[in-house]
Order: sequence, then C-alpha cells, then structure tokens
Amino acid sequence: MSAKNLDSKGRFRSRTIGFRVSPEEEKLINSAVALSGLTKQDYIVKRLLCRDVVVQGNPRVYKALKNQLAEVLSELQRIENSSVSDELLETIRLINTTLNGMKGES
Repeated sequence: MSAKNLDSKGRFRSRTIGFRVSPEEEKLINSAVALSGLTKQDYIVKRLLCRDVVVQGNPRVYKALKNQLAEVLSELQRIENSSVSDELLETIRLINTTLNGMKGES
C-alpha cells in the first residue's frame, strides 16, 4: 500500500467519489482550499464530514492569502461603485476568517 493512499488514521483510501460543480463553485472551492493550506482532498473530506478545518500558518497559506487579496483588490478597483458579487463577498469572508483565525480571534 502506498503511503499517499492512507489517511491520518492509517486507513487505505481505495474509493473514489466525484461530482460536478459550476465554474463559479469551482473557483470558490479552489480559493477555500488554497486558504486552508490543506490538499483539496483533505479539505473536501473534512467539510463533507462536518469537521473543522484548522488553518496552520505556513508559506503556502501566506502566498494564497496574498494572491487572494490581490484578486479582491483588482476586482474592487474594477467594479468601483457597482454591486459586489456573492462570490467576491464569500472570498472576502474566507480571507477574513483565515486572518482572524491566524491571529487567534474568533
């Protein structure tokens, strides 16, 4: 058995589950995964099983935060006084939650 197919409790991961999402949903999922610092598989499994996603500060998370903030800034500059999309608001909420969690706030 390959180590990469074992979960944190040493169980062999031999089943595959797939599902379809819209491009907008994919972007939100990818943003959440990047901000979590987890692999996409680990993030989705934790979320589907209603487990908390604990973000550990590391260079990968900081880079994801920097990239997401740059995207948010460019989008806000583009729309100026127009309405803000739900996807952008969700990304801002995720960034805020991640930063507050890294500072130890709730």
